Amino acid sequence: MSKAAAKGLDYLVIGGGSGGLGSARRAALLGAKVAIVEHGRLGGTCVNVGCVPKKVMFYTSSHMEYIHDHADYGFTVSDAKFNWGTIKKARDDYVKRLNDIYFANLQKDAVEYIKGHATFTGPHEVKVGDKTYTAEHILIATGTKPIIPKVPGHEYGITSDGFFELEDLPKKVAVVGSGYIAVELAGILNSLGSEVSLVVRYHKCLRSFDDVLSDSLMEEMTNAGIKVVKFSTVEKVEKAGETLTVSLAANTEQGVASVIPGVNCLLWAIGRDSNLVDLGIDKTGVVLDRKGFVTVDPYQNTNIQNMYALGDVAGNKLLTPVAIAAGRKLAHRLFDNQPESKMNYDDIPTVVFSHPPIGTVGLSQAEAEKKYGADKLKIYRSSFTPMYHAITKRKTKCHMKLICLLPNEKVIGLHMIGLGCDEILQGFGVAIKMGATKADFDSCCAIHPTSGEELVTLR
Repeated sequence: MSKAAAKGLDYLVIGGGSGGLGSARRAALLGAKVAIVEHGRLGGTCVNVGCVPKKVMFYTSSHMEYIHDHADYGFTVSDAKFNWGTIKKARDDYVKRLNDIYFANLQKDAVEYIKGHATFTGPHEVKVGDKTYTAEHILIATGTKPIIPKVPGHEYGITSDGFFELEDLPKKVAVVGSGYIAVELAGILNSLGSEVSLVVRYHKCLRSFDDVLSDSLMEEMTNAGIKVVKFSTVEKVEKAGETLTVSLAANTEQGVASVIPGVNCLLWAIGRDSNLVDLGIDKTGVVLDRKGFVTVDPYQNTNIQNMYALGDVAGNKLLTPVAIAAGRKLAHRLFDNQPESKMNYDDIPTVVFSHPPIGTVGLSQAEAEKKYGADKLKIYRSSFTPMYHAITKRKTKCHMKLICLLPNEKVIGLHMIGLGCDEILQGFGVAIKMGATKADFDSCCAIHPTSGEELVTLR
């Protein structure tokens, strides 16, 4: 068919992000002949404009918060100044090192790296530049892209991608959105000194999370100085000189039309769409769902034989470790004689790097009540001020909740917000994945004094 097709690829992966790289490298280690196509930087959204640089900025903003507490701990800090350019360069250099590491890993594992944009010309035929590639198995792992609303003046705003291109800390910011990206970036900018307004469509952020998390975060954001504008959507954006005027319309009867003037940075964080731009997906016969994500079964199969999709482009649990795990599971199914190898999407631990951070795994209380009935549940709660704040004027609270299923009190949901909750969650995620009960939690000796000990001493 073509020179490229004659290579006899076993596995062609489209997308060099977390899921694609994880699957391609594992397949190659299992003996498959693999190629991966990527037109951008290796590592995808997470490494380049997502989890990794965002966590660097989370650490940066946390330093600023600790500076507020230095005097209470006996330190005199008279002239602490923040330089955005310094951290931007260090962050960008770090990401570039990761790009190079990913390239080196592909070479080490003998995965062919095809630099360019992939376009399907048929169900099992992919064109990159002037070459056509075929393979016995083809994986679509192209991720997602930020949504930009079609309102007048939308082009004056940036997305989370653009956040990492900012050359300086904006003085006044309007963040539009209520999901985890919105609250994370709003928290970072606010902590570093920006005046932040957060525009949400309904009454609070993170509405799909357990109420203890969303309600507590709303309180913490307000206490930290973020102005949350509820029941609002952006009607139009106007630019005059170097600033923007963001006009808001009421989203419900509870909302009020308003204006945010003098905005230096408008950040759209209203969600993400599947990234199938110019992929020629219509040439494949692959079915998409009503939101435009690739439809797959539990084994990552599309409706077209030997074509698969995973990660964010498939719209299920849009998290980096999920994509990596699903990609590796698929590789073992295809090339390691493990026909039942598939990703288990239950009880996936999730962290939101808000201020303070959130850790959550399992069902929310609302989900558990819908599934089992409120009378089948026993709920344990704890609210306290972390010991770190025992001597500080600045305070943040910690809230924890266990949702247990009767009669044996199996833990089916764990939710917490507060200092350290991001790091605490991983170990408890293992316990819940193993089916731990409240009695199992109670049998573990507490580590004192820590916030984590609250989870094994709840009454």
